[in-house]
Amino acid sequence: MKALFAAVALFAAAPLAAQPTPEQEEVIAAADAFFAALRGDDKTALAPLMQADAIISINDRTGSGPPVLRRITAAKFLENRAKAPPGIAEYMKYVTVPVTDGKAQVAWPYRFLVNGKTTHCGINGRGFVKTENGWKLGDTSFTMVPPSENGVLDAPEALAL
Repeated sequence: MKALFAAVALFAAAPLAAQPTPEQEEVIAAADAFFAALRGDDKTALAPLMQADAIISINDRTGSGPPVLRRITAAKFLENRAKAPPGIAEYMKYVTVPVTDGKAQVAWPYRFLVNGKTTHCGINGRGFVKTENGWKLGDTSFTMVPPSENGVLDAPEALAL
């Protein structure tokens, strides 16, 4: 729990500038495209936005026991997405977007909803890599905490479109 609060404090200490750089805007657009595809009905739309060899690390504290740590491949994530029910939405608040040498890290609090109901929230850390076809999602890590912890995280209810 202390680590989660420390991460939130770190993110709050280094907010995204009011005027992102053009390169940060490109990365933010790639992150926006990923979440638009996640919310969309086309379950194949995520694949071209991700690196095929990406790894996703999850620290799940939504259960009553100790945290469950999982690592899955991009292929497994896409397989899971293909089986997911409709009505999935994820919204985030960008906090920090450092970009250097064709790599970027996007970090933010997020809220995950199914049919309008928050199932969990947490902190996302998404790595993006610049390719000849634009920015692609690479390795990812995120926490999953119960919706009751959103007061600490201040994750958004929905993205202002």
